[in-house]
Amino acid sequence: MMKYQICVSGAASGETVDSAHEKAFAIGAEIARSGKTLLTGATVGLPHFAARGFKSISQTKGVSVGFSPASSFREHISTYRLPTVEFDYINFTGMEYVGRDVHLVRSADAVITVGGRMGSLHELSTALESRKVCGILLGSGGLADYTITLLKNVWAPGAKDVIYDANPERLVARVIEALDKKYADVEHDSSDPQVSVKRYGQG
Repeated sequence: MMKYQICVSGAASGETVDSAHEKAFAIGAEIARSGKTLLTGATVGLPHFAARGFKSISQTKGVSVGFSPASSFREHISTYRLPTVEFDYINFTGMEYVGRDVHLVRSADAVITVGGRMGSLHELSTALESRKVCGILLGSGGLADYTITLLKNVWAPGAKDVIYDANPERLVARVIEALDKKYADVEHDSSDPQVSVKRYGQG
């Protein structure tokens, strides 16, 4: 299995955190069960619940990576007051929130949106423009439940390929399936532990 890096994007606060936190937790847990790497903005709210879900799985080949807007651990905890224990590694970008969002999304193979506000819209638009695999958790409120209408009225590259599902586990599975198709031409020579023996040339 390729160790895809899957970003979970969602609101840091607001109504969708209250209504969709269990779904975000389930997505993080499923990413861990699948042996993939979880990327989040190293923040509170729905991404934090995803990271907590990831860490609830005791045996996984994946890791939890946070992309912090801060430039150091001290700034991360003292200025931004963001969590730390749910991450195996924190990338201190020093880019504040807007720059962090771009770096986070560009580092991911896929982006899953849960709930979401304006920051999540920024991440989704960056993901679409970057031709990332995009998954939307329907029924999680906020941006996620407006995305179908938004993309019917505002053209975006790759909009027709966005994956919609109301089931967290199934959404993760469908995103991974789309990534497998995207990377089906990757050949493995057994020297890279990030890539399994691949079906090169077999579709």
